[in-house]
Amino acid sequence: MLHVRIPAPAPTQPGILPRRDLAVAWILMALLAALAWVLTAAQSRDMGMEPGTTGLALPLFLLLWVTMMVAMMFPSMAPVAITWARAIGRQSAGAVRAARIAQFAGGYLLAWTAFGLLAYGVLAAAGRLVDGAPEAGRWLGAAAFLLAGLYQFGPLKRVCLLHCRNPLSHLMRYAHFRPWARDLRVGAHHGLYCMGCCWGLVIVLVPLGVMNVAAMAGLAAVIFLEKLWRRGPLLAWAVGLAFLVLGALAPFQDWLLPGLQMSEPSMSSMTERPH
Repeated sequence: MLHVRIPAPAPTQPGILPRRDLAVAWILMALLAALAWVLTAAQSRDMGMEPGTTGLALPLFLLLWVTMMVAMMFPSMAPVAITWARAIGRQSAGAVRAARIAQFAGGYLLAWTAFGLLAYGVLAAAGRLVDGAPEAGRWLGAAAFLLAGLYQFGPLKRVCLLHCRNPLSHLMRYAHFRPWARDLRVGAHHGLYCMGCCWGLVIVLVPLGVMNVAAMAGLAAVIFLEKLWRRGPLLAWAVGLAFLVLGALAPFQDWLLPGLQMSEPSMSSMTERPH
């Protein structure tokens, strides 16, 4: 009897786009992220890392917050964005296509804008607390690190990270959304999952400083690797353990809390004070 050996198909990792598509996605999203990084870094030079909202009114804070989220999140959400954009491209063209892609991006940023409202309230409360009781900043910083560390091991983090690491199955589900504002709702839906995956990482900016560009860059790298590296879940646990250690050290190490320390008045401001 003749036996014909049929070669097994090459194994593919579910939810990952072909390398060429991923490269295109990363280039496009990286360009937008690079512009956002430039704007964020330029703004950070004019702002300190004092507790609170750095003196910004809510509209300006949200504008800066969205810029920060573009810088930190866009590279890691490139596979989802490019996949949905390709689906849009097969169904529409020209101005309609551009408008639909803009709706998807707008929905994603809308989810992070909503989180920015919460962040503004938390930062404002932290600023008032530290202004009234400077030593409380140590314990507030420790609580932020511990909360972030524990969340890395939690079930919600696991579910949201699984969504972000395997987006194609969810995009098939999105195809069945009702036509009305579909792209906006798809972007917001994915943004909520992304927020559920990353909010624990973002809250460590409370003790590290909301305008701490080095800390933002480190967190952006962690977010990118968690979502796209094959050992991302293990990295999430390692980062969670590191945050727990930092939480234990924070009450005794001022260098871990630049965002919760009141700056000392400068000599020039003291000499200019009216007698």
